[in-house]
Amino acid sequence: MPGTSRQSRLHPDAGGSGSEYLTRVYRRHVKMVYRLCYSYLGNASDAEDATQSVFMKLMRSPRRFDDVEHEKAWLIVCAQNLCRDVLKSSYHAKTSVEGEQSVFDKAISDSGLQEKSDVEEAILRLPEKYKTCVYMYYYEGYRSHEIAQVLNVPDSTVRGYLSEARRLLKEYLGSGGR
Repeated sequence: MPGTSRQSRLHPDAGGSGSEYLTRVYRRHVKMVYRLCYSYLGNASDAEDATQSVFMKLMRSPRRFDDVEHEKAWLIVCAQNLCRDVLKSSYHAKTSVEGEQSVFDKAISDSGLQEKSDVEEAILRLPEKYKTCVYMYYYEGYRSHEIAQVLNVPDSTVRGYLSEARRLLKEYLGSGGR
């Protein structure tokens, strides 16, 4: 029966098998999902586990996306929800991984810079509602109204979160010209 194959349920431009499409989605978004998970969880191993879980959810429950932006928005919301669950779990509260190189550290060392900025640590200290908006606005390039659509909140709420996050970051980093 035409139009009932697994690939047609995944995406209108899926082309090829469902697994080929999932591979393309993975390659297109894995770094973004990992960075978001790391910004929530604060260590590489938990971020890797969460990233894997996000893509496993997509594999277990294929869905149709309107376009690449819809795909990306779904992955962001899924990663955000999964990280919140991890942070609430009693297992996560009892474990911690020390001495791992963060994605920000790797980016700094790859760029040839020697010193790590305090910005990473300040962002990790933000409450999660602010952290998500900061990540999407500054790292992924979303506009406030697009973030509002993804998070299902009013645009004014997103602008307020960004404003409060900037205020907190100034406080965390000191107002000495940063």
